[in-house]
Amino acid sequence: MRLTQRLLLGALLLVGFLVALILTVVDRQISARLRDDATTFLAREAQLVGDLWSREPSHPDSLADRTGRALGRRVTLVREDGVVIGDSEFDGDSLRNLQNHAERPEVAAARRMGTGIARRPSPSTGVVELYVAVAVSGHGVARVSLPTASLDAVVTSARADILRAALLALLGALTIAWLFSRSVSRPVEELRDVAQAIADGDLARRPTLDAPGEVGELARALRSLAEQLSARLRALKADEQLLSQLTESLNEGVIAVDTRQQVVRINETGRRLLGVTAPLPFPVDLLPRDVTLRDALGAAFDGETTEGTEVVITGRTLNITARPLAEGGAVLALFDLTRVRRLEAVRRDFVANVSHELRTPLTIVGGFAETLAGEDVPREMRQQFVTRILSNTQRMQRIVDDLLDLSRIESGGWVPNPRPIPVHGVAAEVFGSAKEAAEAKGLQLTSEIGEDAREVQADPTALRQVLGNLVDNAVRHTSTGEVVLFSRRHRRGVEVGVRDTGTGIPTEHLPRIFERFYRVDPGRSREEGGTGLGLAIVKHLVEAHGGRVRAESTVGVGTTITVLFPDETA
Repeated sequence: MRLTQRLLLGALLLVGFLVALILTVVDRQISARLRDDATTFLAREAQLVGDLWSREPSHPDSLADRTGRALGRRVTLVREDGVVIGDSEFDGDSLRNLQNHAERPEVAAARRMGTGIARRPSPSTGVVELYVAVAVSGHGVARVSLPTASLDAVVTSARADILRAALLALLGALTIAWLFSRSVSRPVEELRDVAQAIADGDLARRPTLDAPGEVGELARALRSLAEQLSARLRALKADEQLLSQLTESLNEGVIAVDTRQQVVRINETGRRLLGVTAPLPFPVDLLPRDVTLRDALGAAFDGETTEGTEVVITGRTLNITARPLAEGGAVLALFDLTRVRRLEAVRRDFVANVSHELRTPLTIVGGFAETLAGEDVPREMRQQFVTRILSNTQRMQRIVDDLLDLSRIESGGWVPNPRPIPVHGVAAEVFGSAKEAAEAKGLQLTSEIGEDAREVQADPTALRQVLGNLVDNAVRHTSTGEVVLFSRRHRRGVEVGVRDTGTGIPTEHLPRIFERFYRVDPGRSREEGGTGLGLAIVKHLVEAHGGRVRAESTVGVGTTITVLFPDETA
């Protein structure tokens, strides 16, 4: 129930109770006062009738009639033996038939004490009357009566007047109470709405009330409270935003767990490392079920710190640090070591591959040089050994040159300078270098230059090296048939590539042929003079232009390697 309604209801109950109390008290007071006044008047009138009876004792009935008409009352004269000898309402036989009144209460009291009063229904008329009787010395009792209906009418009229006045007073009181309740409830309701808005998070709401007294003080206190809460919330939001930005800027994953083992904070790096997508907060059961991770978290809950523990989760190598929080709970820090470990593995593989690639020619060079150191080697064999030494030295030189080129490209020391290059001219130059090896195998070198792909936007040196490596690979791995250098228009630029009819590459090897030193048939590749770095160089040169390289092959049918050089505006 609203405050206004409660105030109105309280006023209504209060005024209603007062009206009922006043009606009850006034009704009793008026009734008693009327009876007392009526009794007094009737006693005086009875005394007057008794005096007249003492003076005119000869005609009592006539006296009763005259005084009854004059007073407007019922006048009764009773002898001392109780016989009614005069009555203003009865004459003749009716008078003679009236009962003896000696035992009537008011008559008996008047004979004993001089005055008697009674209120009762009249046995003669059946009307409730107020009787007052006065003893008349030497004659009997003079009695005057008044019907109580007339008194009741006066009381009823007075009650009606009082009720109307009470209703008017009630209406006025309710009006005043309504105005008062509105003046009280409006500021209270406004303060309530403002307090509710603040509780709901709307700290911009302020009470507009500026009144004296306690309500005004409450409004000012609420306004001050809202301003302080707003200032503190802004400070908390700023701190929270700063903390969130700091956490999100970290390359480490950060996870905070409260005492209920609910994850209450996790940055984007942590989500990515652990593969977690659940919204905060969420139970720790949704974290990966790795034994090392759970043990570190359990130790942190027990107050112990875990540092430098490595674990592999979702294919990533992570370094886990778990620390307990002072108020309970734990915080986990995850550092991604995947790239470091991968680089270490690449470095190890690289060293192993370079060592392996250089070991064979070095062994050959060393063996032949040691043999040549002897004096009993025939001249023909010396020439053969020198040729082998020179061939393996050149192979080592090619490996070193390719490694230097690859290192320079990967490190960003080389930046392409693209410009329009005619594909036909580069094809002729590349075919000229491979012509001798192709004729030795009986291979046909063919170019298919598209009409809309006669020029390619590329660095000239890089384009020659890319196509030269691809043609050289195709000639070395093709025994019969042809090697085709082609170009065609692509929506992003121009595609150039080399297609051969060689042995082909099994499907499982295709994803790795662009790795350094990766060979499908290592023994055959070394025999044919390959360094294992040509396709890796091709890939890096093309990607430096913003392009891509793609290989397609079928065993026994041939291989096609296509590179895309994007247009300058692409």
